[in-house]
Amino acid sequence: MEPETPDAGTEAATGLGVETLTEIWRIVAVQVDTLLATLLRPWIAYQLGIALALLALAWLLRRLFADRIRRWMARREGWPTWRMRVMVVVHRRLMGVFFVALIWTAVWTLREVTWPSRSYLLTIFAELATAWLFVAFSTRLIRAPVLRTVVRYGAWAYVTLAILNLREAAAAALDGIGFTLGDVRLSLLLLVQAVIVVAVLVMAARLVTRTTAARIEGNEDISPSMRVLIVKLMQAALYGAAIFIGLRATGIDLTGLAVLTGAIGVGLGFGLQKVVSNLLSGVIILLDKSIKPGDVISLGDTFGWINTLGARYASVVTRDGKEYLIPNEDLITGQVVNWSHSNEFVRLDIFFGTAYDNDPHEVRRIAIEAASGVKRVLTDRPPVCHIVGFGDSSVDYILRFWITDPTGGLTNIRGNVYLALWDAFKDHGISIPFPQREVRVLEGSSLRTTPLD
Repeated sequence: MEPETPDAGTEAATGLGVETLTEIWRIVAVQVDTLLATLLRPWIAYQLGIALALLALAWLLRRLFADRIRRWMARREGWPTWRMRVMVVVHRRLMGVFFVALIWTAVWTLREVTWPSRSYLLTIFAELATAWLFVAFSTRLIRAPVLRTVVRYGAWAYVTLAILNLREAAAAALDGIGFTLGDVRLSLLLLVQAVIVVAVLVMAARLVTRTTAARIEGNEDISPSMRVLIVKLMQAALYGAAIFIGLRATGIDLTGLAVLTGAIGVGLGFGLQKVVSNLLSGVIILLDKSIKPGDVISLGDTFGWINTLGARYASVVTRDGKEYLIPNEDLITGQVVNWSHSNEFVRLDIFFGTAYDNDPHEVRRIAIEAASGVKRVLTDRPPVCHIVGFGDSSVDYILRFWITDPTGGLTNIRGNVYLALWDAFKDHGISIPFPQREVRVLEGSSLRTTPLD
């Protein structure tokens, strides 16, 4: 049996990749040797010394002026917020600002008093420092920390390669590292380009969604649940389009990856069943309008109001400040009490009892008047009081009243009504009985107590 021979195309691709990397490393080695030989020239060493001295001077200036500038900023209380944020960003980059100003001053001075070639290296340092400082300032506009860090370091690398005229060499090196998957060749250069383009498009999509979402959420003609649904659908559409267009713009043929993405999709489908279920449940909740932001709900032992409706969960804030993240699937499959589904009216019941010596007609009148005088109790829907039974030691009553702000709490309003009943009963001489037990010692028996140890 003859041994298997490798595919000729694979051998050619492998050999080509090795030859490309070898050529790239040879070019880099030659450039490094040239750089080292250049650094030994007198004026090159002078420029390096000047750059290091200016860097030390910039550090010293920052040490001298940082605290003074901070105290000066603290006294600017009437400034707009945007201006203060700009000053904070500048204060954090004081050393870079001082270094850029100093090194450009040195470059312009050397160009006036000597030949331009003797300020060539300083010019490169000045361009690099200016570009890095501009990137640091401009990336502060990105609020997401992770995305801001990725964009900042990526921009720093790009401008550095551009100023040093190494873009073509770097592109060739990145393109030489890759592999072939079917009819598609994936290289590190293609991956970097895809990340950059997709990141830019995603940032643009995020800016558009935030601007549009603010307008949609401010439109009172649309119900709260429909606002959330429209915003979520718009985000999904824009982000999906940004990723698709970004990958197509970089030359990645998505049809060639159909089998791979299909297999990955099946695996993700089995592994993310709960996530998909919560996503679909969230869409159903938004469509049927059973729960919307601002509704007061109770689910099991959790009682609070809907703060936000997310794609995977609903945020419920309770009276004690806790925020529960309830999966959307539980809101669909479980029993949920929505206190403000169709209207804001909520009826509360409290129970109490009075002695048999008190007139029940008078008790009912006093209870209704006491409850009506409590803040938050509605007067257009007046309280009612009914007898519900004759107990062993009291006449039992139920007092019902209405409120429209369950987010203000239920226990506190019940407590206020109980306090009003207590004060009213005390003023009118109505007694609230409590169970009493009478112990009789029969004749001929003895009562003994056992002392405790």
